[in-house]
Amino acid sequence: MSTQMQLLITLGVVFLAVAGLVGVVAWFVLSRSLHGRRRLSELQQTKAVVKTGVVAEQDAALTDEATAGWDSLINALPTSRGSVKRLRRDLEMAGFESAKAGAIMSMAELILPVLLAVPMFILLTGMNRWAGVGLGVTIGYLGPGLLLSLRLKRRQRQIEDGLADTLDLLVLCLEAGSSLDQAIVKAGDELGVAYPALGDQLRILISELRAGVPRIEAFRRFASRTQVQDVRGLVAMLIQTDKFGTSVAQALRTHAVESRTKRRQRAEERAQKVGVKLVFPLVFCLFPALYVVLLGPAYLQFVRVFLGA
Repeated sequence: MSTQMQLLITLGVVFLAVAGLVGVVAWFVLSRSLHGRRRLSELQQTKAVVKTGVVAEQDAALTDEATAGWDSLINALPTSRGSVKRLRRDLEMAGFESAKAGAIMSMAELILPVLLAVPMFILLTGMNRWAGVGLGVTIGYLGPGLLLSLRLKRRQRQIEDGLADTLDLLVLCLEAGSSLDQAIVKAGDELGVAYPALGDQLRILISELRAGVPRIEAFRRFASRTQVQDVRGLVAMLIQTDKFGTSVAQALRTHAVESRTKRRQRAEERAQKVGVKLVFPLVFCLFPALYVVLLGPAYLQFVRVFLGA
């Protein structure tokens, strides 16, 4: 094979690898922007459209989530999440409720290692070649899972931060005479912009209740989907309140105070960690430049003195 042909193949493989990485990043970015646009468009609709169209859309998403073709494809492909069930659960928690997202995730974990390993194999030589191939395969296979884990943590943090405001809104609705289901509907509509992840979970909860799922079972599914400790405590409290017939508003008010205290403690904890996290940027970025500015003239002066001597 001629040198020109090898160069063309190398350029083609590098182009495909870069295009694949850019496509994955663009997919995550655009999914967030489209998610925000969809929220804004929902807010611009009338109340009737919000109460009927959005609920119908959620019900259709729940019924059409797993089609036969996507299911067979997901089951045939390996995944870094360990099992298909765990992959679907993580994707639902991350906001990707369709079965298509699971197929894309599994295919990305198979395609990206090849796209990252082939350029390393062509461009490098010797032991560096195999080290680069191993690094490319590892990053390509674990990269999508790492991005999904980061999105999960971000959404869980968003649910934790918005839980106190949700409880306050639920208390106001209950004290105004609304039922618990109506209060949850109102909270999901009002908090969909500030806390989209929590708004989505509340809408799914209402859809399950309207579909005939028992309230206790719907609350347990809500806690299982979010995987947030504060939500589990809230669900346990609501189940006990529903069983014993105690005041829901008073229980929610007490839980809201605890949630707000935990949110303040988490903020203080993150603030205390800032000093430790700033050590590495200071050591590797600021101090070298500072040493050059402060000690550079003195070093040049020493050199001139000793050379002159």
